[in-house]
Amino acid sequence: MTASGASNLRVIIIGGGPAGTSCALRLNALARQGNHNVDVTLLEAKRFETESHYNQCVGVLSPPLPSLLEEALEVPFPHHLGRAEIDGYVLHAGREQILLEDPNPSIALRRVQFDAYMLGQVQARGIRVIRARAVDVERHTDRVLLYTDAEPVEGDVVVGAFGLDEGCAAIFARSTPYRPPKALESVVTKYHPGEQEMAAFGSRIHAFLPADPKIEFGGITPKGNHLTINIAGLHVDAPALNGFLRSSEVWRHLPNLDQAGSHDPNDLRAFKGRFPRARAAGYYGERYIIIGDAAGLVRSFKGKGVTTAILTGIRAAEAIWRYGATEAAFGHAYRQANKDLLKDLPYGRLVRRLTILLSRHHWMEAILRAAKESEGLREALRGAVSGAQPYRQVLALATRPNHLAAILRHLRPAKPEDTATDTARP
Repeated sequence: MTASGASNLRVIIIGGGPAGTSCALRLNALARQGNHNVDVTLLEAKRFETESHYNQCVGVLSPPLPSLLEEALEVPFPHHLGRAEIDGYVLHAGREQILLEDPNPSIALRRVQFDAYMLGQVQARGIRVIRARAVDVERHTDRVLLYTDAEPVEGDVVVGAFGLDEGCAAIFARSTPYRPPKALESVVTKYHPGEQEMAAFGSRIHAFLPADPKIEFGGITPKGNHLTINIAGLHVDAPALNGFLRSSEVWRHLPNLDQAGSHDPNDLRAFKGRFPRARAAGYYGERYIIIGDAAGLVRSFKGKGVTTAILTGIRAAEAIWRYGATEAAFGHAYRQANKDLLKDLPYGRLVRRLTILLSRHHWMEAILRAAKESEGLREALRGAVSGAQPYRQVLALATRPNHLAAILRHLRPAKPEDTATDTARP
């Protein structure tokens, strides 16, 4: 089955986030360009337009996302949703910090609003959207049958864009070789410090690499009238978030935190989620293909989750359209299209392990001190924090002999107070 030979290609997409909507929109664009028919049905139970659910994604959109939307999907980039323009990062490790300016600014927005915008674009193209949840999926030699809690749907291929939803993962695991990717946990909250305090905070994301063994990294992101604060690790929880908020390095960037609640009754409510740290097993097969977080085809440590979700959605659409829905076709087209992500995953895992080790022993502080004197090291850190460079390139740049020598010069024994728990408030 190929698009050129099919009079009516039928595609079912489970999930209306960035990956699912980009797949639907790309299929629609390809069909219009080639004067062929494509019947796309997208399944999404959430009501993004009501903004009644919280998305744990921090919501920072960076290049090349605008060009992906406008060129591949023929969708205007939603500048009107922007809450802040991010022009750099401040990286913290222990008592050291460094400013990493970004020549390519990003846009911070509310993810739920972006999701509503993308789903609206899908509906505006006349693509069918069913507001329901998947119940089961059957693959037959000539079709796919998706059961939902509203109605059954038949198609030639099913696309899994369900993120880390455990229910959908279990559905695919029952009938396919698919197994969900390993994940990190994330706890997110928000805080309204006040208009003047937001202006003083500025337009940079503060990223933290704490020595706390439970937290792999944390961040504070300006979002117009509030700050989004998140932590991530294998087993983070609300007490870990509270400890992070009250550590001296973080506390000084959260003015009036002891008065939280006086600005907004929803301040400091915690939301928990997960994001992948490895590739899923069996992420494609006969008549099915998995994209976005559900496939684990993302930067394995952090960064550019929305961009890679949209990218894999586009690549899946092109693979289906040009080569069909067989396992062999996906192995050729989809896997090859994602070789940039696949090749970088081992380097991402190595960077994650090294970062955890260096942070626990306060050696990241030496790297930051050395980077203040080395543009090359600053470029490596900027590429890692922003997600603008592959991890292979980051590692190659950071481990140049002159950079390693500079780091060694800045190593010094940890002081007793460095290893003690350092909190600003009880």
